[in-house]
Amino acid sequence: MSVWQRLKYKKETQKLSSPKATSGSSFADNRRLTANLEETLAYMRQTFGDTDDFKIRRFDVFGRFPAALLYLEHLTNQREMKEDILRPLLQKNGTQDENGIVDKNELLTMITNDILIGGNVSTQHEIRSLVEQVLSGQVVIIIDGFDRAIISGSSKVEHRAISQPETEQVIRGSREGFIESLGVNLALLRNRLPSVDLLVKTVQIGRRTKTKVAVCYLRDVCNPALAKEVIDRLQRIDIDGVIDSGYLEQFIEDHHFSPFPQIQNTERPDKCVANLLEGRVIILVDGCPFALIAPAVFSQFYQSVDDYSERFVLSSFVRLSRLVALLFSLIFPSLYVSVISFNPELIPTEFAVAVAGGRAGVPFPSLVEVLIMEISMEVLREATIRLPQQVGGALSIVGVLVIGQAAVSAGFASPITVVVIALTTIGSFATPAYDMALALRLLRFPLIILGGIFGLYGVMVGLILIVNHMLSLRSFGIPYMSPLVPGQWQGMKDTAVRGPFWLSRKRPELLHPRDPNRTGTKSQVIEPRPHNTLDPVSVGNRRWEDSDGDST
Repeated sequence: MSVWQRLKYKKETQKLSSPKATSGSSFADNRRLTANLEETLAYMRQTFGDTDDFKIRRFDVFGRFPAALLYLEHLTNQREMKEDILRPLLQKNGTQDENGIVDKNELLTMITNDILIGGNVSTQHEIRSLVEQVLSGQVVIIIDGFDRAIISGSSKVEHRAISQPETEQVIRGSREGFIESLGVNLALLRNRLPSVDLLVKTVQIGRRTKTKVAVCYLRDVCNPALAKEVIDRLQRIDIDGVIDSGYLEQFIEDHHFSPFPQIQNTERPDKCVANLLEGRVIILVDGCPFALIAPAVFSQFYQSVDDYSERFVLSSFVRLSRLVALLFSLIFPSLYVSVISFNPELIPTEFAVAVAGGRAGVPFPSLVEVLIMEISMEVLREATIRLPQQVGGALSIVGVLVIGQAAVSAGFASPITVVVIALTTIGSFATPAYDMALALRLLRFPLIILGGIFGLYGVMVGLILIVNHMLSLRSFGIPYMSPLVPGQWQGMKDTAVRGPFWLSRKRPELLHPRDPNRTGTKSQVIEPRPHNTLDPVSVGNRRWEDSDGDST
C-alpha cells in the first residue's frame, strides 16, 4: 500500500463514527452500504473490534474488480468457501464477452445467478444485515464500486448425532430424539409428517442471541386462533438472550406463579407429531433439544408414548397404576403424619404396636421426623443428578442403604418412616414428566405441615385447595382439568384409561380443531372371519392315507 493510499485510508477511517448500540440489540446501525470498499472494510473492522476469528480475505473478481470476503473462521465451512465461492470468482475463462471485458452493470447478476454454485445466494445493502449474516456463519462478498453485498451460505455448526432421548425412555417406540440443531429437528418432524399442511413459522427472539424459534402446526387441523395466539405471545418477548426453551415457557404460560406446568416439553419427535395431529402447536428453539407443546392439560403429564404402542387393555392398566403412584407420592407422607399424630385408632392393633415399638427411641415428633427425612431425600436426589453419572449411581445406593440404616440405628428415624419416604420417592419416579413430578414434590411439604398440625382435616383442606387451584388454571384459554372439567366424553376416552383406536374417532374437542375427524368412516373393528383362513379342512390336510381336505 502506497503512502497516498495509507493517508486516504486513515482519513476515511477517521470519518467513520462508532457503531450505534442500543438496548434493542447488540448492533442496531441502519446505515446503507457505500460503494467504497475500503470504507466498508474499515467500518466492519471497527464493528467487530479486536476479535481474532473475524477474517477478511482480499482478492480480485475475475482478476479485475477488487473485492473482499468477510467471515467468522470457526462458523464457516472453509472447504465450501474455497471451492464454491472463491475458486469460481477467481476464474477468468468464460466470464468475458468477445472483447474480453465483463460488463460491470451485470456483474452482480452474473455472480448470483451463474457463478456461485452454492445455495442461499442473495444480496444486501444494509450494514446491519451484513453484520447479522457474518455472525450467523455466512460469507459476505463486498466488491469495490457496488453498494450491495453478496451473501452466500456456507455456515458450519457442529452438532451431536441423533440418539435416544435421555429423559423419556420407552420400551416400545422410536429411539430418535431431538438435538440442539433447529434444522435437524425440523427435518425429523418433516420426515415423520410429510404433509404440505405442516406449516413452520420462524420468529427471532433475543436482542443479543438472535435465537431462531420455529412454531409448527397443521394448517388443516390446528385452530388458527391458537396458532396466532402462540406467535403473538412469542413476538412480545423482549429479552437479551434465549438459551433454552424454558425461557420461552416462563414468558408465554398463563399462570406464572403456579407450581403446575401449563406447557409440556419433550425430546421425542414422534410425540410432537402425535400432538400436531391432535391440533396442538409445537415450539422448537435453536440450540435446545426440548420442544414445547401448547396447550397442555393435566392428563398429558402422566401419559407416556408406551401407552399408545401397546394394546389398550394393558396400556389402561399401566396408566392407572401410574396415576395411583402419582397420588401416592403426593399424599402418603401427610396421611402417615396425620394418622400417627391425631388418629392412631385408625391403625390395626397389631400394626399400631409395631409402629409404637419402632418409634420408641425416636426423640422427634412424627412431623419433624418426616420433614427431616423428606429434606434429606431431596438433597440426596439433587446431589445424585448433579454428580457425574459414574459417581451418581454409587451415591444413590450408598444414600438409600447406608444412610437410611444408619439413621434408624442412631434413633433419628423409625423404620416405618424410612419405608414411607422410600415408597413416596419411588412413586414420584413413576411420573413420566419431570416438571410435574417436581410440582408434586413441592406440594408434599405444605400437606405434611397441615397434616402434622390439623390431622386428617388439614390434609383434606390442603387437597381441596390444590384441586381448586388446578380448576382455576388455563393453558391458552383451555381449562387445565379438561376433559374432566368441563366434561367431554370424547376426551375421556384417553384420560385415566386409554380407549381403543377404533372408538377414538374424533380429535380432542377442547382444542376446537378445524378437522374434528381422526379416523375415517370405514374404520372399524376387524372381526375374525367365520372360518379360519388356514383351516385344515379348507386348505387341505393329509393324515396317514386319508385326505381331510383338498387344497386345490
